[in-house]
Amino acid sequence: MSWRTVIISSTAKLDYQMGYLVIRKDDVTKIHLSEIETVMIESTSVSLTAALLCELTKKKIKVIFCDEKRNPSSELISYYGAHDTSLKVRNQIAWTDDIKKHVWTEIVAEKIRKQALHLQHWKCEEADLLYQYINEIEFGDVTNREGHAAKVYFNALFGMDFTRSAENVTNAALNYGYSLLLSTFNRCVVANGYITQLGLFHDNVFNQFNLACDLMEPFRPLVDLKVKKMAFPFFEKEEKHEMVSLLKEEVTIGNRNEYLTNAIKIYTRSVFDALNDNDVSQIKFYRTNEL
Repeated sequence: MSWRTVIISSTAKLDYQMGYLVIRKDDVTKIHLSEIETVMIESTSVSLTAALLCELTKKKIKVIFCDEKRNPSSELISYYGAHDTSLKVRNQIAWTDDIKKHVWTEIVAEKIRKQALHLQHWKCEEADLLYQYINEIEFGDVTNREGHAAKVYFNALFGMDFTRSAENVTNAALNYGYSLLLSTFNRCVVANGYITQLGLFHDNVFNQFNLACDLMEPFRPLVDLKVKKMAFPFFEKEEKHEMVSLLKEEVTIGNRNEYLTNAIKIYTRSVFDALNDNDVSQIKFYRTNEL
């Protein structure tokens, strides 16, 4: 089972050789592809061979490319993530509005529950209001309890003057963490044979990752917790690497401890099972000591 996150942060040449990722700098490092979960190309002065990209795609290894500011800007997504992709896409198109709304209601409730637990961890009294919102959620969240909870949550966590639209260190860190989650969920969606454009709730015609945006919602508080704990004055290379380490933290899912990346796979498959079998009881959510 793959577990490594490989970060290339300086000038290097990457190629493929006999099952290995070969990293050529002043010296040569080889890592077997079976060990790699994610490759993050942080530097724009890195060159890669087409042969390597093809092998990374075949092995379903997520590749994330960063811009000149070392922020994720694009990712590698294969055309065919499973042998029965055409069947899975047909099933995806056939999901009824009723089951999609039912699953979305469960996802929203779990997201707000995780937000409430996070506030409770920091002894914020606003946690009680979020628990109240959970009880007020209607089918499909037509009254937008998610949006109301988000405003209360972020103000309680980062201060009354905080807004998600502001340009500051906290938002830079949150956006970076969310982009890592989104990329991980995109990998899982494609690996299971589905397409990322067709979501449950998100349906922005300009967003090619609507489904991943839906699925990742209960995992966002993990990023929020990481950012709150770091409490840094700036967000640069070391802080970004610390954020990447979130993917290797352990959570509990299905009564087992798993790395976050594996938990995301288990959760994603369970959501697809729920959608295909019309049974939301199949959804498996994670737990941690704090959330």
